[in-house]
Amino acid sequence: MDKVRVEELNVYGQVCPSTLLLALREVNRLQDELHRGEVQLDIRTDNRFATATIPNAVRNMGLDARVRKEDAGFLIQVCAARS
Repeated sequence: MDKVRVEELNVYGQVCPSTLLLALREVNRLQDELHRGEVQLDIRTDNRFATATIPNAVRNMGLDARVRKEDAGFLIQVCAARS
């Protein structure tokens, strides 16, 4: 299996809806590659609301999202949905 490329998006300091809009712009830009499992989008945020809005939005687009707490905020990993 080929290695998955990781793209990073840092939205620290942004508040909703800006965090969601910036994330969706990147998801849309990478959508084909995300669905094929070629890329994973790592979104770093310090906005707690983004840990709900971003995963809900990308799941509605047929993708998967995992949220993990980090020292200074959160990591939201967006990738192809598991079959």
